[in-house]
Amino acid sequence: MTKLTIATRVSDLALWQAYHIKDRIEAEYSNIEVVLNKIVSNGDKVLDKPLALIGGKGHFTKELEDAMLAGEADIAVHSLKDVPTYIPEGLELVAVTERQDQSDVFLSHTYATLEELPQGAVVGTTSLRRRMQLLQKRPDLKVKDLRGNVNTRLRKLAEGQYDAIILAFIGLDRLDLLKDIPFTQKLSLDMMIPPMGQAALGIEIVCDKPHLREIAEFLKDEDTYICTQIERQFISKIGAGCSAPVACNAVKNGDEITFRVMLGFPDGTNIMHEKVVKSQSQCTSLGSDIAQKMIENGALELLKNAEKIAFKEEMPQRL
Repeated sequence: MTKLTIATRVSDLALWQAYHIKDRIEAEYSNIEVVLNKIVSNGDKVLDKPLALIGGKGHFTKELEDAMLAGEADIAVHSLKDVPTYIPEGLELVAVTERQDQSDVFLSHTYATLEELPQGAVVGTTSLRRRMQLLQKRPDLKVKDLRGNVNTRLRKLAEGQYDAIILAFIGLDRLDLLKDIPFTQKLSLDMMIPPMGQAALGIEIVCDKPHLREIAEFLKDEDTYICTQIERQFISKIGAGCSAPVACNAVKNGDEITFRVMLGFPDGTNIMHEKVVKSQSQCTSLGSDIAQKMIENGALELLKNAEKIAFKEEMPQRL
């Protein structure tokens, strides 16, 4: 019996994801026993500040990658949206699992839909991407930061700290948490463009172990891999960190890929938006091409200015 160790965060959703991959591997490879190395990431420790102020999404992956490089794990299971486009030497992001529902979802104990929110209603999210898109559509809303694990966020909503909150649908669905919310509205991809990699799992391996590559390839979904590579190309080319609001999503339907991107200021102004539909054969460099087009139209200066005003009131806490 060969033992394989998965590095995972300790949040409920991360553990669901790790056990899901553990079950798939053990069902396919009867000679492999999978164990979990449960690691508390910095992103899970600091829950009182927006993610952009503690170094970004890399804080959800760094400790897992350190464990792999130290020989304490063979593979890591990540929410792909948390994986930076830079991968440390000695590691490789080999596979992306089949993507599930990518939608964001509106949740409220009082109002049935986003459209029904009254002027001045308080909506909870710390995502700059959601903040940008919400305020573009409804500049009358008050957007209030929302940190903590999923259960903490739902508790704050139930306590009336927010009129509504917006979260990723897939996490709530996997943890069976939607049934307790009186009003839910799944938001279309045109209404709320997801982040890079939403609703897919990234499988990262230690490079010098060939058998790990075989296992990772078994977990790979080719269509999802193609779409998420387009998204990661775009983010890498445009250099967007999480101190700037950026939405980025590719969807494959038959031989066609629809690619949506949006960036701008957190207050919903100065928006740049692209939506293109191409055949798969035309998409080899689609992410880079759209990023270059937006760069030529001033995207880098826009993002630089957006970063200056993002979480302006909280910025002194970084010192």
